[in-house]
Amino acid sequence: MILETTYSSKENKKIINDLVGKPFSFVKAFKMNGIGSKRMIIDDVSPNLRKYLNTVSDLSYGSIELRPKGILLAINKGLRNFTWIIPYYQFYMYKTNGVSIHAQGKFVHFKNNRTHKENKSFFLKLSKLKVEYDERFPHIDTL
Repeated sequence: MILETTYSSKENKKIINDLVGKPFSFVKAFKMNGIGSKRMIIDDVSPNLRKYLNTVSDLSYGSIELRPKGILLAINKGLRNFTWIIPYYQFYMYKTNGVSIHAQGKFVHFKNNRTHKENKSFFLKLSKLKVEYDERFPHIDTL
């Protein structure tokens, strides 16, 4: 699900909290050494996400926020912000000349550059949280 989050609203906050859980507490976020990625350059997206990217030849940026039951992938389009809500049970990540996030029949591919390398520890943390979630709630295919 993708929401416009340029301005905060109670409805959006409720939808996000229902799907991926409330944000980590300040203490928990501090113990985890942060819950957000640095801004990364979006290299490519699936056709159904193209409308959320800059239409001119400007670079499009995205960042990821960790939540207890999923992630929030923020995309900036000019002065507007869009948030793709991805629960862990729908989330897949591939390392292919950068990082590619797949869910709900969509994908976002982040460019392999300096900011991607700076986010290496963040992606390790994200992988660890996904594995912990899958161990707690195994898919029907793994039973």
